[in-house]
This record gives sequence, structure tokens and C-alpha cells, in this order.
Amino acid sequence: MEFSTTVPDSQQVVESYGAGRFRVSGVEHAGSVLVFQDQTVRWDVERMDALTAESFAPVIAAEPSVEILLIGCGENLQFLAPDLRSVLREHGIGCDVMDTGAACRTYNVLISESRRVAAALIALPT
Repeated sequence: MEFSTTVPDSQQVVESYGAGRFRVSGVEHAGSVLVFQDQTVRWDVERMDALTAESFAPVIAAEPSVEILLIGCGENLQFLAPDLRSVLREHGIGCDVMDTGAACRTYNVLISESRRVAAALIALPT
């Protein structure tokens, strides 16, 4: 799936996603990724049930701080464990869980509005 959106060149934008991959600001990434406003990094998570509090450490430590975390959980909507939602809330981070495609689109909209948003995107199966 390809997207079109207008954001400043200095900010990361999700341009497309597909089976096992993402293209963010012109760079192809294999596997799951964390997309911040200024960088995209590999995220070693393949499934929602593999998430731990440590999975969110880069988001919690991010500077500038993240206000909203969008979690793209793959092809189908799943729930985030309440204890993990609490960990994020304790650090002032609101989260919204949706399928990966919706998370990509929502991230692009929020970044274009200059929101302090990050996306934790689980890659679709290959």
C-alpha cells in the first residue's frame, strides 16, 4: 500500500508497507519498525503477544518525548495487555492500537499536524 502526504523533509513519513517491509522517508526497512519524527529504527517484535515493557523502552526514552504511540498490530486488530498500557501511561504516553495499515495512515496524519507521535509497527507476514 502506498501513501501520499505532505510533511517537512526533516520528519519521517511512512510511504508504503507490505509483507515484511516498510518504506519510510525513502528508506526500505525489513521487519517491524519504530517510527519517530526524526528516525526509524528496527523493532524486534513480530507479534503482539511477544510485547513486554522492555519493548517500549526506546519510546519511553525518546527525545523529544512521545505524546501518542500508535501500535500497528499486524493484519488484524488485537488488544494491548493492560499492564503494558499502564507502563506507557506512567510515562505520559497515550497509546492507540490498530491494524498496521491504519497505524501507518494515522501516523502520517498526526505527524503532518506536528503532533509528538511515534508508531510501533509490526510487519505484516511474508
